[in-house]
Amino acid sequence: MSRDEYIDKFKDDAVKEMLTHGVPASITLSQAMLESGNGNSDLAMYANNHFGIKCHVGWDGMTFYKDDDEKNECFRKYNTVFESYTDHSDFLKTRDRYKGLFELKITDYKGWSHGLKSAGYATDPGYGNKLIQIIEKYNLQELDKLTTVPISKEEDKDPVIKAPIVNPPKHKYIQKINNRKYIIAQSGDTYESISVEFETGLHLIYKYNDAEKNAVLKPGEFVYIEPKRKKGDIDYCIVKKGETLRDVSQKYGVKLKRLYKFNKLKPGSEPKEGDKIYLRKQ
Repeated sequence: MSRDEYIDKFKDDAVKEMLTHGVPASITLSQAMLESGNGNSDLAMYANNHFGIKCHVGWDGMTFYKDDDEKNECFRKYNTVFESYTDHSDFLKTRDRYKGLFELKITDYKGWSHGLKSAGYATDPGYGNKLIQIIEKYNLQELDKLTTVPISKEEDKDPVIKAPIVNPPKHKYIQKINNRKYIIAQSGDTYESISVEFETGLHLIYKYNDAEKNAVLKPGEFVYIEPKRKKGDIDYCIVKKGETLRDVSQKYGVKLKRLYKFNKLKPGSEPKEGDKIYLRKQ
């Protein structure tokens, strides 16, 4: 879509959000266009996320993983674009750092634009000015003066756009060890099913978990959905009965090959119960 097409398609949704939640329609539209590349980004097309909102603590909805500031970051996924618009309004209204924005006039698009940048919505130092440029170029500030949503003919309305669901999310709770994300395997899980769920190549899931191709996954096992780290957040651990070096690697989120190196062990060799295994370079 072009920007003109995007505005024509979603301006009514932006006005609805303004009248319901108090976020200027010009701000909602300009942010959506800037963050989603006019609805053409992968995040917009496959997750209906038009504002680049990441999962954050407390999100229990659908998720979509893609590289951003870090590899394989978690983003919110919605059934429809309008859900994304509504969540964007809720996101701003429920966080203290944006509280001051709602004290501004609904028509003060410049104050909102610079306020979003100051509050940390984006790291780009020119974020506020970019929003203002979009708003003024397309006269979006005129939408902020509306008191009702323009009535359009029913036959002119576009059908609801739904995100394609390859596999409904099964693992809502993503945990962390050593600042690395992992899930706990459930009955029926395979490395392949997890790679589909988190939209990550199967070869990468095997690699992240130091697992052999076609390895059998058991319920209760840790499965990392991003690479483990090169060192642990503690100096060492003591091997428990029956633990392999890979078990230690999974338990502490440290790459297996690094454990071999830290402990001067040959690949394939295993520690004994009670051995001290270093998780960092000594």
